[in-house]
Amino acid sequence: MTDKHILYGMSASLYTGKVRAYLRQQGIAFIERGAGNPHFSNDVMPVIGRFIMPVVQTPEGKIIQDGTVILDHFEAGNLGKRSIQPENQTLRALSYLFELFGGEGLLRPAMHYRWNFDSDNLAFLISSFKDVFPPSLNDEETELAFLHASGRMRQAAVNFGVVPETFEIIESNYRDFLLRFNRHLGESSFLLGGHATIGDFGLFNALYAHLARDPHPALLMKNVAPRVYAWVERMNGPEEFQDHTVNRQGSELFGHDEVPESLLDMMRYVRDEYLPEITAHIEFTNSWLAARPEIEPGTPCAIPLGANEKSRRFIGRAGFNYRGVEIETMVMPYRFFLLQRLQDCFDEAGADDQTAIRKLFHQTGLEPLLDMRTHRRVDRENHLEVWGERNEN
Repeated sequence: MTDKHILYGMSASLYTGKVRAYLRQQGIAFIERGAGNPHFSNDVMPVIGRFIMPVVQTPEGKIIQDGTVILDHFEAGNLGKRSIQPENQTLRALSYLFELFGGEGLLRPAMHYRWNFDSDNLAFLISSFKDVFPPSLNDEETELAFLHASGRMRQAAVNFGVVPETFEIIESNYRDFLLRFNRHLGESSFLLGGHATIGDFGLFNALYAHLARDPHPALLMKNVAPRVYAWVERMNGPEEFQDHTVNRQGSELFGHDEVPESLLDMMRYVRDEYLPEITAHIEFTNSWLAARPEIEPGTPCAIPLGANEKSRRFIGRAGFNYRGVEIETMVMPYRFFLLQRLQDCFDEAGADDQTAIRKLFHQTGLEPLLDMRTHRRVDRENHLEVWGERNEN
């Protein structure tokens, strides 16, 4: 046992980067081990029941899986330097919006730029994936293991809507996002002001591990959105940052009544890029649940298919119009777990805060996110997403 936390993950892992950055920023001592470490397979996987990352083991031996749940654990214990949860409910709702979008809505560009540019990325990825393979593998065995793992990831990209018909759309839209975020970072050092919040860590998921590390998209980010690349570097360091180049000075967050137009513009991007998909997923899920009234609270969300049942995280595929192209993507109940954080924040807010939140979301076309709900909540038990009680809202 150690007096430090242990982070199990992978250098190239989208969700591991979020936890690593949080621990660094908050000054929480930790040791990082690749998921190929024997301790992970021998001690951690028997607890969580599947191969998934990131996982944190506390000095007391407690196992915590999932980036959002891990950050909640440290926030609840006041174990860091400063909370990433805005006190103002309007800002907190905005932060939850970008936590959802960053972790799930940016998966198309993240997967496209990782797996469709082998001439630039492949050697780097083979090296990065060594974290998850047993240390006993030689170079030839490592490359064979990578080919197997990357094959699964390439198929996952297709399941997220990365298909030849969408390649140009993904690239054009991602460039648009970079330009909008780059403009916004001329207003403040972080998403909501002078320090990182939950929303920053959500965006950091894809914008660091895939899009700022992999060679091809890293060059794109540096050339198109240098402020975004600088934000990635700020997010990944332990220092408290004071940026003299932005219009807003100091480490405080925006007031609820001073949300800049550049942030509203980013919200409009979320509307166009992600609202049709999450809407289709909720509609699919409610039909899926209506056909299964016998489901009891605590039932794992993904119906088991066989020996590898706990690795499955989706319940089907839903079609929608993605920027003029009809595609289908995997319906993952974990996304509703994240969306509920935004909706719970809204539901628990006072009347004045609800009015302010609804005004912002109406103004940017995102008001449906406050109201559309799955018929059952999605909870987390024993490191799995499970169906909760019926949603009364």
